[in-house]
Amino acid sequence: MAYDAALADRFREALKNQEGISEMRMMGGLCFFANGNMIGGADRTKDGRGRFMFRVGKPASRLAEQLPGAEPAMMGERRMSGFYFVGEENCGPQALAAWVALALEHALALPAK
Repeated sequence: MAYDAALADRFREALKNQEGISEMRMMGGLCFFANGNMIGGADRTKDGRGRFMFRVGKPASRLAEQLPGAEPAMMGERRMSGFYFVGEENCGPQALAAWVALALEHALALPAK
């Protein structure tokens, strides 16, 4: 995975009016946090595919799986419950806003870190 400045900027723009946002380089990409809780991130895979990652939590997984382009995040053979990848081609402005809202809802429901 590699950092992708354009995708990171798109994610950052979707969060521009939200307070308590921080960023951290992780897993080769850039991740975003609300009050210390992960919202998601953006990166480029080894084969050059741009994608976003969203942490929506277990309760919202059923809804997330119905959104266009949703791919459950995998860590090797293990599914990362509540995490989804969405390719940049499936994440236009409206889709990105919907994913960010879903991930923010989860992050803001958790105790601040």
